[in-house]
Amino acid sequence: MKIGFMRHPVLCFAPCVALSLVAVVTHILLPSIAANLPRREVKFKKIVLDREFRSEGVAVADVNRDGKLDVMAGNLWYEAPNWTPHEIQPVKQFDAAKAWSNSFINFAVDVNQDGWPDEIRIDMPGTQPIVWHENPKGRNVHWPEHQIFRNACNESPILAPLFNAGPEPVLIFSFDDSQMAWYQPGKEPIAQFDAHPISEKIAKDHAKDHGVFRFSHGLGVGDVNGDGRNDVLIKTGYWEAPQDPRQGPWKFVPANLGDDCAQMHVADVNADGLPDVLSSSAHKIGVWWHEQRKTADGKPEFVTHAIDESFSQSHSLELADLNGDGVKDLITGKRFWAHGPTGDVNPGDPAVIVWFELQRQGKEVKWIKHEIDHDSGIGTQFVVTDLNHDQLPDIVTSNKKGVFLFIQQK
Repeated sequence: MKIGFMRHPVLCFAPCVALSLVAVVTHILLPSIAANLPRREVKFKKIVLDREFRSEGVAVADVNRDGKLDVMAGNLWYEAPNWTPHEIQPVKQFDAAKAWSNSFINFAVDVNQDGWPDEIRIDMPGTQPIVWHENPKGRNVHWPEHQIFRNACNESPILAPLFNAGPEPVLIFSFDDSQMAWYQPGKEPIAQFDAHPISEKIAKDHAKDHGVFRFSHGLGVGDVNGDGRNDVLIKTGYWEAPQDPRQGPWKFVPANLGDDCAQMHVADVNADGLPDVLSSSAHKIGVWWHEQRKTADGKPEFVTHAIDESFSQSHSLELADLNGDGVKDLITGKRFWAHGPTGDVNPGDPAVIVWFELQRQGKEVKWIKHEIDHDSGIGTQFVVTDLNHDQLPDIVTSNKKGVFLFIQQK
């Protein structure tokens, strides 16, 4: 799979000519050695698509196939280049101070393989079905809704490559507060997806710490053990991917990967040849990297290092090379009012978006903080992609403050 920013972030669930999905490429292991390319100055232009609370997830795709990338946020899509809103489903009003939306995670996916990008929308964790909305191919109608699975648990469901045999991403989340699994479409075009167990069924009193409870925090995909296969991570360890991922349950390796967090990423941060893990605090304070080391008997252990402790509620996290130096950087921000104006830690602080520039000197690492914005923030999932085809990565977010673009300037 080519690592980089794709022109059309849409997934085919079967082998297809063009595979492009930002949510996928951000889970690929960082290069172990920096490319040592010159860094460019990074500046962004902020564009407000909407000041209403629409969604806490967002997706990007060429919805109407006019060659321009559009934005999906819950029940609406915004048509480039003027960002005209169109309804995917009837628009609802959500009270940012008292409630949540019906859209926590969005993915742009060609589910039925008809050449038109559809939307996957994940509602409140554990309580509502996960659905996909079928692109009406240019007709001015609401998009038909189809069920993917009866519920999706864990607050950071993932769409990412799982197999070493090919790049096609799959959905990964737990269900019924009891079992982690990956999913693929059923035999019929609009049938519910088939679940393939990753974990054993987890007892109710252990569900939260094993990542399968509806409000569990922390989920990621990446090759932790260096065997060439992508494993599935939670904060208390990881399931090692077997040769055949359909042969579950997978072996679980206990590990201390920090506190409750958002998306988890695998990357060789200090270029020592061992994959490390990056995470951020969903509702408290902290952005971290967890350094993998080996014990005397060769077993993995992880040492946690703080990257930042200046803001709270960093409920989503992505990796991308923003400055063109060949090393992926970390992008996150504040999820504004995750539990309203009085919940969590420092809920009323500025809703920042920041990126941390990774610099290496030998095996020593330094993270340089850069603020992109202080009045927007992130939701529970966002996208980094080249939105305008200028070879520079841009950022698309949606949360209780609205829907936003940050276009990198040359």
